[in-house]
Amino acid sequence: MEYIKVENDIYGVLKTEHNKMGRGQGVDRYFLKNLSTGTVIERTFKGNQEAENVNLERKAVQFLYADSETYNFMDNNSFEQFELGEKIIGKAKNYIREGDTIDAILYNDKILTIELPGKVKLKVTSAEPATKGNSVDSPTKTIELETGLRVAAPLFIKSGDNVIINTESGKYIERAK
Repeated sequence: MEYIKVENDIYGVLKTEHNKMGRGQGVDRYFLKNLSTGTVIERTFKGNQEAENVNLERKAVQFLYADSETYNFMDNNSFEQFELGEKIIGKAKNYIREGDTIDAILYNDKILTIELPGKVKLKVTSAEPATKGNSVDSPTKTIELETGLRVAAPLFIKSGDNVIINTESGKYIERAK
């Protein structure tokens, strides 16, 4: 993900679009996520305007365990342990397991967010039984994963299977081999 600074806040760039109409100058539309508040905004920049790129530090951290309100991590280099609140973790709690290594994104030695890989492998803890005869239009059923996340998956998925989940959309991709 690319990061920019707008009005003294750090944003992650979710998506960009370039529009050029007729003889006028082009505009760039940015969809941005504020790393401190989590809100998503849309911002338009004209051809002569530029967003300020920000160099953020990336650090590998290991997820240790979760308490009722905090998530505990360890820096893989210094072995220092620290806590992050649910505001920083956000939806990532659905995709990380104890012992997983992920990237923490820092600005001025302060952790702004964590960055997940594009897809993760998780174990199915419960799956509804397949309904016999329900095979029209690629049917799905709800499964629950080891992190508590519930997703729609094909009927052949059963408890104990490992599946690949897209961390951006939260959707089932495939059964893990």
